[in-house]
Amino acid sequence: MDIKEYIASGILEEYIFDTLSPQERKDVELRLAEYPELREELNAIEESLEGIAMATAIQPPADLKANIMSALGDNVAELKEESTQQKEAPKVIPMPQTNNGMWKYLVAASVSLALVTSYLAYDYHGRWKSTSDAFAQLQAQNTQMAEQYNQVNNRLDGLVADIDIISDSDFKRVNMASVIENEQYTASVYWNAKTDEAYLNIKQLKTLSEEQQYQLWAIVDGVPVDMGVFDFDVEGLLKMKNVQNASMFAVTIEPKGGSVNPTLELMQVAGEV
Repeated sequence: MDIKEYIASGILEEYIFDTLSPQERKDVELRLAEYPELREELNAIEESLEGIAMATAIQPPADLKANIMSALGDNVAELKEESTQQKEAPKVIPMPQTNNGMWKYLVAASVSLALVTSYLAYDYHGRWKSTSDAFAQLQAQNTQMAEQYNQVNNRLDGLVADIDIISDSDFKRVNMASVIENEQYTASVYWNAKTDEAYLNIKQLKTLSEEQQYQLWAIVDGVPVDMGVFDFDVEGLLKMKNVQNASMFAVTIEPKGGSVNPTLELMQVAGEV
């Protein structure tokens, strides 16, 4: 059972106000015995209603008792006198109609106040819970929107930086084609011979296992020079290690973390500067 949904249905408030059918009350009582969370919520609602009732309680006028006793004064004296004379046959003295009306008004006012207070408490609880849920949902949406904005903003920043490199005439693009027959693997390196900076752009390479990584190499004076490892699913331009006097670039498959020397039989793409 979804505890939060059950509480939000308002059935606990109906149980308190005794507006449920006998079967519904029995069902609620079974659930109260089964789920401590429901019992705690019921207690919290009762405490809330009690607090509101106490806060809105109306004290009777200070002279109400004196007025009632004054209105009853003659009858009380007569009752005492007749009671003394006829102890064996006490006489019941009817309360004057005006006093009966007074008591009826007082009882009616008390019941009305209790009903109004209970309704206000129920209505307040429902509105508070609805507002609280809506506020929590709004916070979650704002958090999600902020995360999405940051992601988009980071991608835009990266895209602008990539465009700056690609459009910079000092960076030469070196295309690396597949060295494996019947495969369409391809990648490229943007290399700045003045600053020795190099950026890798993957176009198509096969998926590797978790124990493997790709490694970029530069051929300098006939010797392979490590330029760093990378994963197959990198997007955009990837900054690699600087290199001088490169005459060729190549990519091989190596154990995760890279190798000191390239595994030539696992070379995937290569291209001359």
